[in-house]
Amino acid sequence: MDISINSILNVDKPMRKKEIIPAYRILIIIVLSIISVRCQQLNENFEINKNGIAIELLNELNNDFSLWYPLSLDTVYGGFFSDINYKWELQGKQNKMIVTQARHVWSASNAFLFNEDRRFIKIASHGFTFLKNKMWDNEFGGFYELVNRKGEPLKDKDRIIKTAYGNSFAIYGLAAYYKASGDTKALDLAKQTFQWLEDHSFDPVSGGYFQYISCEGEPIKEGYNNTPPKDQNSSIHLLESFTELYGVWKNELLKERLSSLLLLIRDKITTSKGYMNLFFDKDWVHISYRDSSEAIRNQNYYFDHVSFGHDIETAYLLLEASEVLSAEDDSITLRRAKQMVNHTLENGWDDILGGIYDGGYYFDDEEHPAIVKDTKEWWSQAEAMNSLLLMSDLFPDEKQNYLEKFYRQWTYIKTYLVDNENGGWYWSGIDKEPNDQYNPKSSIWKANYHTSRALINCIKRLEK
Repeated sequence: MDISINSILNVDKPMRKKEIIPAYRILIIIVLSIISVRCQQLNENFEINKNGIAIELLNELNNDFSLWYPLSLDTVYGGFFSDINYKWELQGKQNKMIVTQARHVWSASNAFLFNEDRRFIKIASHGFTFLKNKMWDNEFGGFYELVNRKGEPLKDKDRIIKTAYGNSFAIYGLAAYYKASGDTKALDLAKQTFQWLEDHSFDPVSGGYFQYISCEGEPIKEGYNNTPPKDQNSSIHLLESFTELYGVWKNELLKERLSSLLLLIRDKITTSKGYMNLFFDKDWVHISYRDSSEAIRNQNYYFDHVSFGHDIETAYLLLEASEVLSAEDDSITLRRAKQMVNHTLENGWDDILGGIYDGGYYFDDEEHPAIVKDTKEWWSQAEAMNSLLLMSDLFPDEKQNYLEKFYRQWTYIKTYLVDNENGGWYWSGIDKEPNDQYNPKSSIWKANYHTSRALINCIKRLEK
C-alpha cells in the first residue's frame, strides 16, 4: 500500500474514554488491536520511506561529486577552478578565493571520512598543496583573500586584503584534511593560522575578531570599504572552523576562544526573538537603520535584515560547537538553537512550496518580519534541510513537526534546485528565479561545501 508522509505523521487519535459506551468494551478491544497493528504497519512503512530518502540523498551526493571532480581540479597551476557555467563547462577568469579553495579541501576530506574512497584524499591533497604553496603569505603570514589562476595575490581596489572569514575557512579545510589523511603538515598550518588570527584579528578589549586585516597584519578596526569591522558571518564561521580544529587539537587557548565565540553568538549576536543581528562596530554595538528614512533603510538593507539561512545554519553550528566542547547538559544552547529554527519556520518558511526565504525585515515594532527578499539560495536550503532533520531527532514531538518539514524541504530541493538536465544545484530555486537555470554552477562564492555537508549529515542521520 502506498502511504504518504502526511498519513504517517497524522494518524487519527483514539476516542477519549468518556466517549466510550460500556456495552461496547469488547468491540473497543478489537478495534484497538486493529489500530495497534495498523500503527505498526505505518511505522514499518515510515522506516522504508526514510531509507528511500537516504538512497535519494546518496544518489544526489554521488552525482554532485562526479560533476565537481575531476572537472574543477586545475592540474596546471594547482587548486580548483572557480568559474563553471550551467552546462558544467569551464568558463571565466578562474580567479581563486581562499574561501572556495579551502571549502573544496574540506568537502573532499569529509567525503573520504564518509565513504573511505581514496580518490577524495588525492583531491584534498591537491587543494592543500595550493593553499600551502600559493595562498599562504610567506612574508607576513595569513592567507590571501584572492589570487589569480596562477596563485598571484590580487588587490581589492588599491590594496591586498586578508579576512578573518577567509582564514577561518582555511583552518576548516586544513583540520578536516589532517583528520582524513593524518598529514601533520596540514595540522601545523592550521595551528599557524589560528595563531595568526590570535595575533592580528582577535580583539582582546571587546572580544571577537576584526573581519578585515591589512596584508601586513594590521586589523582594520573601523571597518573597510563602508563595511563595519565586526559581523555575524565571520563569527559563525570562526566558530565552525575552531570546532573542526578543536576536534583534532585539544589546545586550551583554542578551547577558550571557541567557548567565547559560542557565548558571543548565542547571547550577544542572536536577539531575544531568535534571529541574528548582522553587523556591529568594534564594541559590538549593532549597526541598525530601522529608525532611518525608507530610502536609507532600503539603501542599507544588506547590513540590517534577517538572514533566515544564516539563522537556521547557526542553530546547527552552535550545537556542533557545544558537543565538541563536551558540554553534557548545555540546555541554554539547545533552547537557543531550537528558537532560531522556530523563528525561521514561523517567519521565513514558504508553506506552499517549501523552502526558506532569503531575507526578512522588522519594520518599526512589528511582531513578525516582512519578507523583503523572497528568493531561496542553494546554500540556505541545504542548511535548512540539515538543521530540520537534526531538530526532528532532538524534538520528535515538537508542534513544528520538523520531520515533515525536512521531507518537504527535500521535495522542494528536488523540484526547484536540482538541475535534472545538466546536474548540480542552481544558485536559487527556480520557483522564484527561473533564469538561474542558465547561471553558472560554480563561482568564487559557490562550491559544494553546503550541499555535500547537508547531504552527508542527513544520510548518516537517516541511516542511524
